Amino acid sequence: MEMDESIANILREIMIEKQLTQTEFAKIIGVKQSQISEWLKGKAKPGYDNLKKICQCLDISGDYILGLRLYE
Repeated sequence: MEMDESIANILREIMIEKQLTQTEFAKIIGVKQSQISEWLKGKAKPGYDNLKKICQCLDISGDYILGLRLYE
């Protein structure tokens, strides 16, 4: 993964890695499926609170979700 990869691509990779559908991912972090769809299309980006939930619920670092370092 490139260091400047978009959040949409990173979220897509996370979902593939964890074998999550948009609906499952939405339930895990407590948002609507349509919000996940908007993020994946690049039409919107998750805010701070949702980024925090993603990191906590999926055990992912903030640096990774922001494209600052590779997934460990």
